[in-house]
Amino acid sequence: MYSFSVSLLCLLLGYFLYGTVVERVLKPSDTTKMPCYEKQDGVDYLPMPAWRVFLIQFLNIAGTGPIFGAIMGILFGPAAYLWIVLGCIFAGAVHDYLCGMICVRQGGVSLPEIIGNELGDGMRLVMRVGALVLLVLVGAVFVTTPAALLDNMVDDSGWFFSKSFWLVVIFLYFILATLLPIDKLIGRIYPVFGLALLLMAVGICWGIYTNEGWLPELTDAPFTTHHPKDLPIFPMLCITIACGAISGFHGTQSPLMARCLTNERLGRPVFYGAMITEGVVALIWAAAAIKFASTLPGEAGQTAYEKLFALGNPAIVVKDVSVGWMGTVGAALAILGVVAAPITSGDTAFRSARLIAADFLHISQKSIGKRLMLCLPLFVITTGLFFIDFNALWRYFAWTNQTLACIMLWAATVWLRKNARCYWIALVPALFMTVVCTSYILIAPEGFSLPLSVGIIAGLVMMVLLALLFFVRKPQ
Repeated sequence: MYSFSVSLLCLLLGYFLYGTVVERVLKPSDTTKMPCYEKQDGVDYLPMPAWRVFLIQFLNIAGTGPIFGAIMGILFGPAAYLWIVLGCIFAGAVHDYLCGMICVRQGGVSLPEIIGNELGDGMRLVMRVGALVLLVLVGAVFVTTPAALLDNMVDDSGWFFSKSFWLVVIFLYFILATLLPIDKLIGRIYPVFGLALLLMAVGICWGIYTNEGWLPELTDAPFTTHHPKDLPIFPMLCITIACGAISGFHGTQSPLMARCLTNERLGRPVFYGAMITEGVVALIWAAAAIKFASTLPGEAGQTAYEKLFALGNPAIVVKDVSVGWMGTVGAALAILGVVAAPITSGDTAFRSARLIAADFLHISQKSIGKRLMLCLPLFVITTGLFFIDFNALWRYFAWTNQTLACIMLWAATVWLRKNARCYWIALVPALFMTVVCTSYILIAPEGFSLPLSVGIIAGLVMMVLLALLFFVRKPQ
């Protein structure tokens, strides 16, 4: 229990200590011209209260990521604690904060334009395509997941309330949320769902301290994998737990709220703070899942990791833990966590995709007709992805997600050096994520299936090459 408690405390201290360090590097000012006023259009650029912006940002980046990823990640053992805490404080929160703040200082541009401004037009083009691919994958994943869960929850043999029915309903909601002004739908319901998701986490955290069961400690071989399939901790854990530690998807979401931020000084609580909050949620669910699994009946000698793995779908774990520890209230919150949360990430994924396309095509978004013109191709492509195997879809999403985060960190490093700021706060996590992303695609089944040693060596070589390129190339 002490490892969980210390990890929780470290996350909170990380916001106040390292978050302050990062903020001082950026030097936010009260006099910065904010995009919400400079480009106010009543649709995407408009001022919103800080508390509302925080809750929307939190729900945008959360979804089921910090829940499902953490449940799958704790199978590796107590190393999951370390990755959530260190990854969140020194990589994920830094990534989100820098992305949001650079967006503000470049007039509210989207992620591919930020990266292109720092890494060149070639990378700008790559990121326009890459970001759109990622966001469409997110949209597809976060339509199919809640649709399947709702289908399982409702006992009905007809088309109504079937998976196909829910796919249509959720997709129609996505279309509305993507096209309407941000304050009309997202701005009104997201804060409610955000508060509910936080309440759910508080209830589960209370259950960790009040229910019996076993928790892994950092003294329990933290650098040895405990995964029932004997998967290596590195780099698998760093891909499995993404949203609870660092996620490229967040880089597509921070500009949404950067366009609604009324003062630069609100950047740390909104961007850095939302990521720390997500890390807390991930830590809670990692601990809750393994503790709950440890109390389940099993075969003689079966470990808690094996019991948790046997439960299968993380959605089942969320439901069982919530109902088992919080009863009727927990059941309602479980539905929120595994249904509403992914829906509210999927709709903003499409919204981000629309804005990215609008930025590079230079199409004003004041007219709903022009918004619809950009959205229709995205919706058509997403519909086709519904027929692809979900597990394969998720794995490719996970790697694309972390690769995007890596590229954004490199862009932020270049931006910091160009502006004579301490670039090490972005360079160190950029180097680490370079090794993670390179080695993973080389050793993963969906990649090249090479030996782990080959993947890690190649990752280190790539890291050194990019570091040399960074230090040799003069800032422009």
